[in-house]
Amino acid sequence: MRAYDPVARDEAAKILPDISYAADEYEAVTGTDALIFATEWNQFRALDMKRIRDLMREPRIADLRNICDPQDMREMGFEYVGVGR
Repeated sequence: MRAYDPVARDEAAKILPDISYAADEYEAVTGTDALIFATEWNQFRALDMKRIRDLMREPRIADLRNICDPQDMREMGFEYVGVGR
């Protein structure tokens, strides 16, 4: 499992030491089967989602914070699930 959080990485590593922490959001998704948005930092709202899709092995998103537009994500080819929508 790989994670990226621009703010909480150091604290998360203390309680989740077995996770690999990526240097940035694009490294975090490279070769993955799914992307999970668990925080809603503004930089996640401004991602190059076409680049994200192309870096992933399987373009799947579980959006726990509803930061993406479901229709836009599906039109880009993502299998998308938004929690609470």
